[in-house]
Amino acid sequence: MKEAIVSKGPKVSIIDSPIPVPGESQVAIKVVLSGSNPKDWKRAEAGDELNTGDDIAGVVHTVGSNVVEFKPGDRVAAFHQMMAPHGSFAEYAVAEAHTTFHLPKQTSFEEGATLPLAAMTAAFGLYQKLNLPLPWHPTSTPIPLIIYGGASAVGTYAIQLASLSNIHPIIAVAGKGIPHVESYLDASKGDIALDYRVGNEKLVSNLQEAAQSKGKIEYAFDCISEHNSYQNICSPSVLDHSTGQITLIQPFKDYAEIPPSITKSTTFVGGAHKGTDALDSWQKKVPGTKVGNQEFAHAMFRFIARGLGEGWFRGMP
Repeated sequence: MKEAIVSKGPKVSIIDSPIPVPGESQVAIKVVLSGSNPKDWKRAEAGDELNTGDDIAGVVHTVGSNVVEFKPGDRVAAFHQMMAPHGSFAEYAVAEAHTTFHLPKQTSFEEGATLPLAAMTAAFGLYQKLNLPLPWHPTSTPIPLIIYGGASAVGTYAIQLASLSNIHPIIAVAGKGIPHVESYLDASKGDIALDYRVGNEKLVSNLQEAAQSKGKIEYAFDCISEHNSYQNICSPSVLDHSTGQITLIQPFKDYAEIPPSITKSTTFVGGAHKGTDALDSWQKKVPGTKVGNQEFAHAMFRFIARGLGEGWFRGMP
């Protein structure tokens, strides 16, 4: 098969590789479409040379001996383990069964390829980091939430999941993608979209106004984590400086500008796989537990697949 190897530059080399054989709990997938993310070139710029693709949409080719949920011919999407061999930039890829999920007939491979990494990042941020109410146990009281980068894939999925959890009002920050963002917001529940293109000073003023009108803001999901995003969120009278929590998505940054009184965390979707869970292991936080990030990913991917089939969750257009 043909496989793309990404290296510093970034540069891409097409090589011949054998069709991968799945491990006992893995699925080999004939790739129809692959998604792409900023980390795909960032890893290469850091000096790694590998097939960096992690978003798979395609058809099951073969399955490992312990796999019971999938069979050859199934339409699926999957999150490939980051930094592992057999990524999605190839004719065939391998994914762990627990991060593979069925695609309903009405969901295209194009839509499916937008989901795995970004949708799970959104889920990890809201529920594993900010500890917000899960969709099957929605809140009955208002929970103001800032989602900065609402038009991004992670931001769009975060808005959808937060809405399923009945988390409102949502204060979404976006730019030219505001019409897209507004299609997911519920104005009747106080949701609004704010334009960052007005400049940092005006945006902070608009965020402060939102905080005054919608109640104390204690939660923020920064889906950008650069270009002054978290500085704007953590400005005085925006995110509460005594009880506020913010989760960010750029790893290996200390975010020193965030006031120490605000609880900060980094959402790392690599936790979906045991081999890349070292940065944020749930088991480390709760010693003695037997379940954690991987089990959360298993359940959430199946929840997303159900939403695709029933129409209450959508991939990126």
